[in-house]
Amino acid sequence: MNDPIKILVVEDNATMREGITEVLQKQQYQIVTASNGRDALSLFKKHRADLVITDYKMNPVDGLTVLKEIKTASPDTEVILITAFGTVDVAVEAMKLGAADFITKPFSPDELSVKIEKITRIFLERRQFIKTTEENLYLRGEIEGQYNFGEIIGSSPKMVEIFQLVQKSAVSDSSVVIYGESGTGKELVARAIHYNSHRKNKPFIKVNCAALSETLLESELFGHEKGSFTGAIKTKKGRFELADTGTLFLDEIGEISSNVQVKLLRVLQEQEFERVGGEETLSVDTRIIAATNKNLQEAVKKGLFREDLYYRLHIIPLHLPPLRERREDIPKLIDFFVQRLEKDMARRPIQINPDVYELLSNYRWPGNVRELENVIERAVVLSSNNRLTVDDFTSLGQSVSEFGVQLEDVEKMGLDSALEKIEKTMIEKALFKAQGVRSEAARILGVKTSAFYYKLEKYGLL
Repeated sequence: MNDPIKILVVEDNATMREGITEVLQKQQYQIVTASNGRDALSLFKKHRADLVITDYKMNPVDGLTVLKEIKTASPDTEVILITAFGTVDVAVEAMKLGAADFITKPFSPDELSVKIEKITRIFLERRQFIKTTEENLYLRGEIEGQYNFGEIIGSSPKMVEIFQLVQKSAVSDSSVVIYGESGTGKELVARAIHYNSHRKNKPFIKVNCAALSETLLESELFGHEKGSFTGAIKTKKGRFELADTGTLFLDEIGEISSNVQVKLLRVLQEQEFERVGGEETLSVDTRIIAATNKNLQEAVKKGLFREDLYYRLHIIPLHLPPLRERREDIPKLIDFFVQRLEKDMARRPIQINPDVYELLSNYRWPGNVRELENVIERAVVLSSNNRLTVDDFTSLGQSVSEFGVQLEDVEKMGLDSALEKIEKTMIEKALFKAQGVRSEAARILGVKTSAFYYKLEKYGLL
């Protein structure tokens, strides 16, 4: 049986404090009260609370200071800020410091109860889930001395840190932003978080935000009513509805327009929305995991991404390292891809020469794990026997020039083919310099984005 939720109420107005306490006691919570911030922090040191409800404007210690001190001492404790000064600045600052929510005076008992019920329900689910799952997640990571979450392979220090963050993220419902270059495995990490969480038997829904126009993305996310726009021949549920009680993975979140950002912020704050062309307000319980190869903080500074949305999403940031920064994992990845291909292609066991590991470990891999997988598959398919040698990876030869081609190669393949090889190399270098951001790589090379995408498709770099 669960222990009762412990709530600390911090309010310098006696009438307000007693009113909040009365509302909470009816719901069987265990309540402790303090009339100022200094007493609250002293009480918290002696009696840890699961939830703190604190007023913003208090002297000499205000609510933001209480919030900051409590989150530092106990990151798992949730905090709600009460304020009569409900400015965006205060709200943003509260979210920066880790507040679960805020509520503006005056508020009704029902409004307070709904917010408390939502937060405590999540807290209870998390507490129960931690008891039954956290140990298993840790043991799973230790199997055979190698951390392995599905197809996420690695035991390098940077990947160990990622697996530990995945474990912690999985037992929470907080929003996650996964940063990383193209091909580093952001979607795999998102799936690992979902399938190791209490939502694992619920839907995992993906949306590529960069692949759709603003209008189509809005319809994909929120759905639309019949006749709401040309071509809307029937009512359609959006991805938020489809992901209800599960997880919604928003890939390339940095590409969404300001209009969609506003609507996404509302869903994150209120867990409700309307379909395009609809009037009915729909409520959902959907966890958000986002991914991007952009620096969202820089985008906020440039006015391209809303600051309040950034702090709603940026609760748990995960930074995936590029493959060149975890070279010690490359041999394990080679073995994993080869063994999977053996199974998929019904091949006999494939032997790998030791110098293959050395060659592939010394390559920079601008396309990261996705490129390595592609190279391994091509070598296995084209190999004439059941042994991989350096000769099966001639495109990654060690004795190549800065442009990936020498005069002897030009004599063999002809000038046109050699120029194409140089062009592909330059595109790879530009993508590397731009950290996988295609529009930036196109700018570096001085070509239009449309032409750049054509070249990416031409050379198999999409």
